[in-house]
Amino acid sequence: MPPPDPEPPDPEAPDPEAPDPEPPDLEPPDPEAPDPEAIAEQVFAALADPSRRAILAALASGGPATATDLAGRLPITRQAIAKHLALLALAGLVTTEPGERRRVRYRLRSAPMRVAQQFLAALARDWDDPLDALKDHLDQKGNR
Repeated sequence: MPPPDPEPPDPEAPDPEAPDPEPPDLEPPDPEAPDPEAIAEQVFAALADPSRRAILAALASGGPATATDLAGRLPITRQAIAKHLALLALAGLVTTEPGERRRVRYRLRSAPMRVAQQFLAALARDWDDPLDALKDHLDQKGNR
């Protein structure tokens, strides 16, 4: 008896001899693009210290200032202020500009603060809907 004819190949089955399909063209993340969560984390870490908050408040009310100027307005040594300003600069909350006689002046930058505000607003939105649903559910149970 002759062997049965082999079944024809399924036209929709992948060809085992074909090379792996190319992955779709995906853009790699831009290493230069700022990560909003990382920016918010740096802002929150910088704001955690009361001395740094006082320095930011002094810059907000008095405008750009040197570390020496700030030491005259705050109960913090100039050396401590310089250290805090360096951390605030790393968080992007202050920027430096040349002052008179080679002194460095510090100016507030609001962009990182806005990123942190947007982060908090998104977090609040994530909580608002479930909390509103829970409130509605509890109100309905209380009205029965």
